[in-house]
Amino acid sequence: MEGESYKVEGKVESAGLGAFFYDTKGTLTATGRVGDRIEAESFRAQYSYDGKPTLVDIRFAGGNVVKVVNEPPLKKRGSDWVPIPPEDLKSVVDPLAASLVKADKLEDVCKGSSRMFDGELRADLALSFVGTGTMSVEGFEGPTVTCRLTFTPSSGYRKGRRSLEYLRTKSRIMVTFAQIGETGIYAPIHATIGTQIGTITVRARRFEATKAS
Repeated sequence: MEGESYKVEGKVESAGLGAFFYDTKGTLTATGRVGDRIEAESFRAQYSYDGKPTLVDIRFAGGNVVKVVNEPPLKKRGSDWVPIPPEDLKSVVDPLAASLVKADKLEDVCKGSSRMFDGELRADLALSFVGTGTMSVEGFEGPTVTCRLTFTPSSGYRKGRRSLEYLRTKSRIMVTFAQIGETGIYAPIHATIGTQIGTITVRARRFEATKAS
């Protein structure tokens, strides 16, 4: 965080049984601004999936998608594909920005919703309140709030795709948020996502606000 600007950098690597099914390694970078809401500016994902390099680069302006690069290019779609209409790329955020919530107080976090675009898929994400608690990890000890996340694909996907249908109708997605310092920005500190091959659990090992260098 620096003023109203933010930058998120991360690495991802499949592990355990997940690596057997989906061998993925990569880096993620996202930038944006925080005003009355989270406004994405850029998103870049470079990763290797089963040894095949992939790049997704998205640029935003005023909350709208203005440029998308997919390398290799997306394949031609069939008649079962749900195309993305122009209005679906307005007032959207990238996957990382979708995980941040601007709220005046803890109890308001689960009132949030977002329109997420990852370079191919457009989905609506909505939060609902589950409960409050406390958590302690390196750099943070304090109150948290847990929300249930509802995932609804909007466009940019194949009809009948089992993994998406499972996320939409059966998956139980629980996200626990904590405030980043005194910024009024809440980010996930713990999450569980039910999938067809098991439950994915994500835990923060360190969670704190730091000054930009």
